[in-house]
Amino acid sequence: MTQPYALNLHVQFETETKLPVDRLYRAVKWVLEKHRVEPGTGLSVVVGSDEDVRHLNRQYRAIDAPTDVLSFPADPSPDGEPYLGDLILSLPYIHRQAAAERHTVSDEITLVVIHGTLHLLGYDHDTPENQAAMWAVQSEALTALDVAITVPLFEFPEDDGDDVRPGPTGPDAG
Repeated sequence: MTQPYALNLHVQFETETKLPVDRLYRAVKWVLEKHRVEPGTGLSVVVGSDEDVRHLNRQYRAIDAPTDVLSFPADPSPDGEPYLGDLILSLPYIHRQAAAERHTVSDEITLVVIHGTLHLLGYDHDTPENQAAMWAVQSEALTALDVAITVPLFEFPEDDGDDVRPGPTGPDAG
């Protein structure tokens, strides 16, 4: 049976963690089908270390810290091959996050891949309205995939009119 989407998974360091590859594929497939993304579209998931992600976060977002996922949308391909982009995950960060929230690593990494894939599709959580829209689809995906995680909305500071939020300048972070 042919898979409708191409998920390329790359692990960049030694780990004893058994990655839930089938579950991650189902998560990507659910999100892409929900958004009627063209069959044959691909994306890559690169599993790295805190230092790998910290370096990219510093380079592209001027944030000198690791995070769970960075999303790098692809430019349109000159050969017409549909490719969404790359998700860069920090497995150690995901382990810590899962432990802190009392989730399984499998559930946490599935959440992170759903979240990152939504970023590749243009979702963001930079405003209360954008966050609500992204969280609604994310929650629907988690429910459909039997992931028992509820991600709370985060609070935005009151807008006093003095600050201006900059627009995106690089990849999206989770």
